[in-house]
Parts: sequence; C-alpha cells; structure tokens
Amino acid sequence: MSEPKKLFIKTYGCQMNVYDSERMAEALGGQGYVETKSADDADMILLNTCHIREKAAEKVYSELGRFKGLKAEKPELKIGVAGCVAQAEGEEIMRRQPLVDLVVGPQSYHRLPEMEAKTRAGEKALDTDFPEEDKFEKLKNRPKAKRGPTAFLTVQEGCDKFCAFCVVPYTRGAEVSRPADRIIREAQDLVERGVREITLLGQNVNAYHGAGPNGDMTLAGLIWELNKVDGLERIRFTTSHPNDMDDALIEAHGTCEKLMPYLHLPVQSGSDKILKRMNRSHTAESYLRLIERIREARPDILMSGDFIVGFPEETDEDFQATLDLVEEVKYGYAYSFKYSTRPGTPAAERPQVDAEVADERLQRLQALITRHQRVIQDSMVGKTVVVLFEKSGRQPGQMVGKSEYLHAVHVSDADVARGDLRKVRIKSSGANSLGGDVI
Repeated sequence: MSEPKKLFIKTYGCQMNVYDSERMAEALGGQGYVETKSADDADMILLNTCHIREKAAEKVYSELGRFKGLKAEKPELKIGVAGCVAQAEGEEIMRRQPLVDLVVGPQSYHRLPEMEAKTRAGEKALDTDFPEEDKFEKLKNRPKAKRGPTAFLTVQEGCDKFCAFCVVPYTRGAEVSRPADRIIREAQDLVERGVREITLLGQNVNAYHGAGPNGDMTLAGLIWELNKVDGLERIRFTTSHPNDMDDALIEAHGTCEKLMPYLHLPVQSGSDKILKRMNRSHTAESYLRLIERIREARPDILMSGDFIVGFPEETDEDFQATLDLVEEVKYGYAYSFKYSTRPGTPAAERPQVDAEVADERLQRLQALITRHQRVIQDSMVGKTVVVLFEKSGRQPGQMVGKSEYLHAVHVSDADVARGDLRKVRIKSSGANSLGGDVI
C-alpha cells in the first residue's frame, strides 16, 4: 500500500477561511492526502489567503518566496494559492511566482481534486469562477473523524453592502445563503462527531435568507431549528451588520436557550459623516438604539465590535465621536484597525489621513477598548459561568475552555475532560483569561 500524500495548509484571516481550509483538506482527502503541520515534508502546500488587510497580496508573494528552496529540493512538490487573494489576483500570481501550480478562488475549492490531478499531469490549474453548483453539496460526504467540542459552520457567503473600504463583494461575490435543511444536516453530523458548540459563519451572517420548508428562512428561524438538534449545546454567529439585526433575531437572544449571550456587531466609526462615506447605511444613533434594544432582550449580553480609524477625511472631531461611542457601549471585546487602501474600492481614491495621525488615533482607541475589556473581565470575579472545556492548559493538570461570554477560563486539578460543560466559580482575572474552580 502506497504512503499517503501529505498536505500542508496555512490559513490567513477570518473564521470562514478556517472553515474553508477544513473543507479543502476534506476535498483532497479523497485524493489520498493527509494533513501535516510542516511544510517541509508536504507533497502539496496550500496558502488559504485573506485580502482584507494592507498589502495582503505582497505578504502572500513573500510567503511563496520562502518555498523556493523547498521546491528546488522537491520538484514534485505542488504549491497552490486559495482564498480571496487568489480570487483578486488570479493568473497574475502564476506570472509573478512561477513556482505556483494551482490558483483557486473561495467559491471553487470543491474542484480541487480535478485541479490537483491536472497539476500531477504537469499542467497549471486556475479556477476563480463563481460556479452555479453548490460547493457545500459537492463536499458533503465528510470523513467521520472525531472533532473537537467546537466547530465553525458557514451558512452564508458574499456581501451586497459594498462598504467603501471593503473588497469582499469583489472576492466573495453577492450574498448567497445555503438551504436550511443542508445546514441542519451538517450540524447533526458535527454533533455526531463530538461537537457541542457551533458558530454560524457568514460575511454578513444575519442577512441569511436560505430556503426553508415554508419559503426563505431568516437567521433567527435557522437558530430556532438548530436549537432542536439533540446534543448541540451552544450556538453563536458572526459577523453581523447592524442593518440586518431584525426583531426576530433580537428576540432570539432573549429567549433561545442555546444562543449564547455574545454578539459581534461591527459599527466601524462613531461619526455619521464617516459612516456615510463608508456607505454603512446606518448612523451612530441608530446603532446605539439598536444596542439598547438588544440589551433589553438580553441584559447580560457581551458586545463586540470592529473599528477603522484613519478613514479618508476623518477629522479629530470624527475620531472623538468614535471614542464617545465606545465609551457609551463599553465593549467586552473589540477589534480596531488603521485604514488601509484596497485597490478597486471607492475609498482608495479619496484623500488619505496622515499615517502618523492614524497611528496615534489607533493607539488611543485601543487603550480605551482595553480599559473597558479589563473592567468587564474583572467584573466576572465572584460570578458563576458555564465553561465548555476545549483543551489542556500550559500548566500540569490545567484545563481551558470558553464561558458563555467567550471569555477564556482555566481551572486546575479538576476532574474535567475535553468537551465537558461545567459550572465554574470565577476567582481571578488575568491579562487574557479568567481562573476559577469547578463547582
């Protein structure tokens, strides 16, 4: 029996890319590949790329350059680029870096087996189409290996919002939602393999409108259907747009037992002027009133957000409006970035904010966010949370998991195993985690 071929995948960017990488591995598993954690002993290397951040393509080319020596030592080694940079750059990747054998966009990775066969025949393989067939159905026969207690599940892809700073509509395409019955089947399969918590993924996940038995189903409807899945204990979703946070979804946060009290709801700026120029289609005030309604439905919910500072034409007053909004919301988590131009997007052609000014604003914003995060985390001391344990900690006898609020929690010398859901009394708050005792 021949030795299995080894596949090394490096994943950049969001949780959707993590999910996609899992599916790529499954697609190539049927071709005799098993995953390896080292590029050095791989027969195929795949870079699953993200195009959101600054100089994303150049970072990919730099990474590819590191494989030149490896390719020279192993001429039979196949190297591929997948994901959003692949979609944006296309055959330019092969032109600039001839060692690349395969380029596949995020909507075409179900075709990897055919593309891999083509490379083994000595040809280059390129596919950045937006095919009509359902890539998820093409790959529905997952290997039945055991899984960890948490998993991602993509339910929606693409975005129709066309924010002025974002390339997603160009790299992932228009909004497409998977049929509800297929998502339920996949969730059931994951649970059978050991998963207890599922995070539903989408570029704009709360715009979900997949086909259901009685017409299109909203995200709230899908969550209620998943709530019926025996063995599934926790449901989360990310990433959402404020404009698609409907009444039913808000109500679900207050009434659906399995839906966790954590919500990532990006606002990007506290300035109405900047929000308009970002094409966000909401105001700071409408966002704050939405937060109020969500907290009325679930008072203990932990809010998370995204912010961009230094957006073209942002003034000191605009930035202060962002600080004011953060001060009012008091996020438990938030992710902040300095604006970077994405070629082909409307904002790239506008007057840019001085880099030093943007850097200083980012530091001030992150300091404020960190202060709120720490206050909220420290406030958990003395409370009881329910922790889903996921892995061993760094110390002997230590186990680590996540609370309902997504806080990392560690316990020591407790009789708990991976996948256990246990109540924990919090007794300490560190820089990035909570410590406690199992009750």
